[in-house]
Amino acid sequence: SKSETRQRSKSKGTGYRITRKREEKKKPGKKGRETHLSANACLMPICQLHGAAVTTVEGIGNTKTRLHPVQERIAKAHGSQCGFCTPGMVMSMYTLLRNKPKPSMEDITEALGGNLCRCTGYQEIIDGYRTFCENNNCCQQNNNVCCKSNESRLLEHDKNVELFRKEDLLPLDPTQDLIFPPELIRMAESPEQTTQKFHGERMTWISPITLDELVQLKTQYPQAPVVMGNTNVGLDIKFKGVLHPIIISPTRVRELFGVEQRPEGVCIGAGCSLSTVQSVLERCVCSLPAEHTQTYAALLGQLRHVGGQQIRNVATLGGNVASAYPNSDLNPILAAGRCSLLLQTKVPLDKDFFVGFRKTTLRPDELVLSVFIPISRKGEVVRAFRHAPRKTNALPTVTTGMRVWFHDGSDVVREMSVYYGGVGACTFCAERTSQQVTGRPWNEATLNEAYRVLVDEVTLGVSAPGGQVVFRRSLTLSLFFRFYLHVLQYLKDMVRLVAEVPCEQNSAMEPLPCVIGPGYQEFQVRSAQDPVGQPVPHSSALTHATGEAVYCDDIPHMNREVFLSLVTSTKAHAKIIHIDVSRALDMPGVVDVITAKDIPGQKFQSFTGINEEVLYILLPLCRIFVTCVGQIICAVVADTKQHGKLAAAALKVTYEDLPDRIFTTEEAVEQCSFYAPQRTLQRGDIHMAFQEAEHIYEGEIRVGGQEHFYMETQSMLVIPAREQKEVKVYLSTQHPTCAQMSVAETLGIPANRVSCHVKRVGGAFGGKITKASILACITAVAAWKTERPVRCVLERGEDMLITGGRHPVLGKYKVGFMNDGKIIAADVHYFVNAGNTPDESVLVVEKMLVQLDNAYNIPNLRGQSVACKTNLPSSTAFRGFGVPQSMVVIENMIHDVAMTLGRPAEEIKEMNLYKGLSRTHYKMEFDPENLHCCWVECKKRSELGRRRPAVAEFNRRNRWKKRGIAMVPIKYGVGFGHSFLQQAAALVHIYKDGSVLVSHGGIEMGQGLHTKVQQVVSRELNIPLSLIHISETCTSAVPNTNPTAASFGTDANGMAVWDACQTLYKRLEPVRKKDPSGTWKSWIATAFQERISLSATGFYRGHELSMDWQKQEGRPYTYFTYAVCCSEVELDCLTGEYRTVRADIVVDIGKSINPAIDIGQIKGAFMQGLGLYTMEELKFSPSGSLHTRGPGQYKIPAVCDVPLQFNVYLLPGSQNPFAIYSSKGIGEPIVFLGSSVFFAMKEAITAARTDVGLSGPFPLRTPATPEHACLACNTHFNQMIPKMEAGTSPPWAMELP
Repeated sequence: SKSETRQRSKSKGTGYRITRKREEKKKPGKKGRETHLSANACLMPICQLHGAAVTTVEGIGNTKTRLHPVQERIAKAHGSQCGFCTPGMVMSMYTLLRNKPKPSMEDITEALGGNLCRCTGYQEIIDGYRTFCENNNCCQQNNNVCCKSNESRLLEHDKNVELFRKEDLLPLDPTQDLIFPPELIRMAESPEQTTQKFHGERMTWISPITLDELVQLKTQYPQAPVVMGNTNVGLDIKFKGVLHPIIISPTRVRELFGVEQRPEGVCIGAGCSLSTVQSVLERCVCSLPAEHTQTYAALLGQLRHVGGQQIRNVATLGGNVASAYPNSDLNPILAAGRCSLLLQTKVPLDKDFFVGFRKTTLRPDELVLSVFIPISRKGEVVRAFRHAPRKTNALPTVTTGMRVWFHDGSDVVREMSVYYGGVGACTFCAERTSQQVTGRPWNEATLNEAYRVLVDEVTLGVSAPGGQVVFRRSLTLSLFFRFYLHVLQYLKDMVRLVAEVPCEQNSAMEPLPCVIGPGYQEFQVRSAQDPVGQPVPHSSALTHATGEAVYCDDIPHMNREVFLSLVTSTKAHAKIIHIDVSRALDMPGVVDVITAKDIPGQKFQSFTGINEEVLYILLPLCRIFVTCVGQIICAVVADTKQHGKLAAAALKVTYEDLPDRIFTTEEAVEQCSFYAPQRTLQRGDIHMAFQEAEHIYEGEIRVGGQEHFYMETQSMLVIPAREQKEVKVYLSTQHPTCAQMSVAETLGIPANRVSCHVKRVGGAFGGKITKASILACITAVAAWKTERPVRCVLERGEDMLITGGRHPVLGKYKVGFMNDGKIIAADVHYFVNAGNTPDESVLVVEKMLVQLDNAYNIPNLRGQSVACKTNLPSSTAFRGFGVPQSMVVIENMIHDVAMTLGRPAEEIKEMNLYKGLSRTHYKMEFDPENLHCCWVECKKRSELGRRRPAVAEFNRRNRWKKRGIAMVPIKYGVGFGHSFLQQAAALVHIYKDGSVLVSHGGIEMGQGLHTKVQQVVSRELNIPLSLIHISETCTSAVPNTNPTAASFGTDANGMAVWDACQTLYKRLEPVRKKDPSGTWKSWIATAFQERISLSATGFYRGHELSMDWQKQEGRPYTYFTYAVCCSEVELDCLTGEYRTVRADIVVDIGKSINPAIDIGQIKGAFMQGLGLYTMEELKFSPSGSLHTRGPGQYKIPAVCDVPLQFNVYLLPGSQNPFAIYSSKGIGEPIVFLGSSVFFAMKEAITAARTDVGLSGPFPLRTPATPEHACLACNTHFNQMIPKMEAGTSPPWAMELP
């Protein structure tokens, strides 16, 4: 049966591959068997829900009645941080358990493979759900990396290593789960079925019940799409605005779901979901001889990687074939495997079937009824391979199906078929290559001839859609080579006509290790009676897991509420001639169009002293420009979101293109396009030092940008009051005061009339400060003008287009060093792509220079940085605030030094670490003792001395798989560089029943701030956590707040709350002395009777900080957080794919207030850094338009990217007198440690380059995607591809920064 679900507000903006609400459908099968399938709410049409039982996360349990074990375990295992993705995780796991109450780890990782999380790093989610898994025999699956290894270590230590106890968890009892509704069973068994029609404003949905009726409908409406899983048409409608007046959905036509197994093969109905196809093929493989299942096994290998489980549950086999995507996973192997389609006649799936981009020989009125997949014949070998930007749940870059048939008892090719996806407008048949091989023996000479023909046959132009032209062409060769080796192995095993495949070549056929072991951590807990220092679960974890947690867009719709849709520029640098709003105003449901002339107050906002437009300003006789694609021009207000989108699309803007567009930092330098001021920071005499150096090396590294990809997109609701010009703003922001002041200035009213409310934020990472404030201003203007509540919630694509992300950076360096590796001079230049507005870029480039030295004492050091003004969307704050870019440049420089000298990088690093009482390059004194402790501990814990020789031996034995290991330190200054940003305030109320309400200026966005604050209150007032509540952050309760950022939220707000609690505790002291045996509640009752105030404010002034750029000295931080990470990767040199085999992190975070939350932050930050440096690539067209506008094109780390061994150690015995309870900020520093994976990859690539005779430093940009890693290996497959000649066609995507 097909999966059904319904749209929930919380699924908005999460993209088509992930949704907050995972929902389940159950339908009786032919024998009354129920089928439980998860599905994406954002793709499931409500019209297909007839006869389905839909279960949402709220339906399986809640905090008021009973929790389901699936909900409890993710919460108590600390697998929820911001919580926005948690219901999706819950429902995916719930569905798995309904189908398989005792799952394996493979089942669990597959079930979670279609879900995304930006906060946790996934390890805690996996470990929580691992408790459902009884056995996990994985030791042989991970190339000797046993997933049980960490479990054995738990028994070896008396230290605290468990963040939760399995014994404390609710048992799983399947008898308590929901039953399938009897009325739906009767409905399904009823013979009376009728055609259904659903009529909307612009669309009619028809669901026939017979094949004849379906054929008649298709004849009557030949252009109407046939929708089954809605994974194709649904995306076109949702994201491209495609309109289909008629949609035919034959989900109840039984003939489309039949499965018939015949002696010559299996016939599978076109309407069968890919999950069903997978089950059918698995049964065939188990029941048939191996020689007959070659095609089936190859298809199964591909099916496991098609989308996530939720997509496979709804996407259909027939839809996959008929949609004819050029990079289809299945079509190449179906074509190579001699499959055919059953229409009214039988049609072979061959080279003539696919004729163009998403075009086949099928006529508009023809229907695919079934797909016939024949058995493989004796002497036939069939394989399928794919490469994708992420290991699972990602569309392939290149995919292939290959088949060869040998003469009996011979290695002479009788017949061959090779098909590729992703190398043209449609599935491509390498016919000439197949002909070249046919009739020849299967040997290296034949292979080399095939390469020559294949290179000529597969051609891609420089501007081919998707880019990666050289890489894709190289993949066609390397995947062909992999097939060659598989066939050689077959001939050796079955025909015994060839010798052994060389041992060093075997690695080309072996998969990368993939089994994720349990996480391991060591931490210190204070007294069991002390609430501070305990691994307490996130205070909202249970409501996250039950769906009860309220986010901005969950606020119920209000009377007369309208929706705001934005109109953005389609040009990067142009003059706007005219804006025609007439068509938009005439459309149904449209209330008004908001332009800059509607702003009653200030039309600009300033975040760093430079004005930025709230809306594009069009004034008569003024020469006004748009300066990037995605710049907000105006906004449409309508009664529904859909009406607003349609009207925004209908609004016509006339442009006049302007010359001299600037996109890259090189272009900005050439045209002197910068934001002032440019900064320089220097110590020592670099010129003299360079003269003394025994070696000088110059290099550069390109550091790509990064999208925040918070799970909850920018969201806000503005409600105008009926009197006194009051405005209430509910929004998802890190800085409510900034939004408050911005809205007040824009509306021309005092700030005391604007109150901003933030309950919680579904992830932010720096992206919800300035951008959220500008969007709040626009929404407030709409509410002000219409006098109605206005809601604005961005979809994922427009959020990515409008809001910008991490700054791309070009880092250039010149380094002088001695023969022993001592670095005596470095000159570093940072060119930062700031985008079209300054935002916070000047502050970012300053912090980049302040953190330039990282952990290294370079006596003669100069750093120069500049924010380049370009015609790309403005870059903004992002976790680390420029430090991850700054430090990776220095780290790359040190690795280049190590390569030049031929020594391990960690030796060079250790030699140049700060030692003893030291001064930074801006003359701040500090003690790096804990940095050294982290370094020594990490070397010991990671067993670096043992593993480095093992890595070298692995690389010696394997030609096509290489390993690398790298160790990276960090010295990270915590907090803001300005004293006024260090302050915080709080308000604590004690009510007569003894309960406590806390308000403070910090924002809960997944980092556990509220939980830590509750622990502070619990300790200071000596009351249980259950009595303490934090409702929301509101500017009416705590004014003049600072942004929750810079890893400083707990430091500042924790101290403010501590101050308020101290005041209250002292006030209650006389009452306690009078009644020492009393209880908290009795003391509060007495205090009230004695008229003692039970409410207090708290304030934290912060430390005196400053940075004098003229004197080039200062104290911008009070303390440093230190950490060291050692990572090992295994790289596939043929495709550039890699796997993080192990990661060990040692962190000095002082005395942790909550080890569970801090360890979760460490793992989440590491995974975000791993994405920054190895996966997440933003691609812009030559005209400045963002290509990667959603999860389909932009890949963040998923479950499949978690290190197979992930170990975190909190450094014991650390003290920090500068923060509350001797703790340290941890949210940002660990992002940079993700670069250890990048440098481990670089080590692996170095080993690959050695095999082809290359040595010394080489360029590798970040993110080191498979494309960049593969091409850097410079295998002979890369070398076979002719260099692209510069022509008139621009490349598909620009090379940034």
